Amino acid sequence: MARPVKWRKVGFIPDNTYFTPCMNRGCTCNDNIKKIELKVEELEAIRLKDVEGLTQEECAQKMEISRQTFQNVIDAARRKVAIALVEGNAISIQGGHYTRNICHYKCTNCGNEFEKRFEDNIKQCNVCGSDAVKCRCQGTCSMGCNCHQ
Repeated sequence: MARPVKWRKVGFIPDNTYFTPCMNRGCTCNDNIKKIELKVEELEAIRLKDVEGLTQEECAQKMEISRQTFQNVIDAARRKVAIALVEGNAISIQGGHYTRNICHYKCTNCGNEFEKRFEDNIKQCNVCGSDAVKCRCQGTCSMGCNCHQ
């Protein structure tokens, strides 16, 4: 049996998730263009290493993965970006196996809403002490929250 994939922690979710080459200065859209999918954790690896200038070890620590896994993630990311640039493909940033490591909780007893790391395994409200605490995303969180799983 294969090992389960470890969640990759990301600190940045982009507002712009689709990039397409401009065929000429008139820049008309081309629906037939090939699309390369870049995972959110692959973008995070590029951001940490190439934009923030961190070492491989620092990047791996921030993403809470091993250095070898980080190397595999960034190698895949750089290859995808290079192919898109050389072949004139669009880049779509989506999906992956990542988490922001933050859950949004709500106490159904007092209505208190708060954020905590999902690893903290919240069982009680930090205001009223009730155990009627639920994750607000209920499996629909677009930020990669995995507390409901």
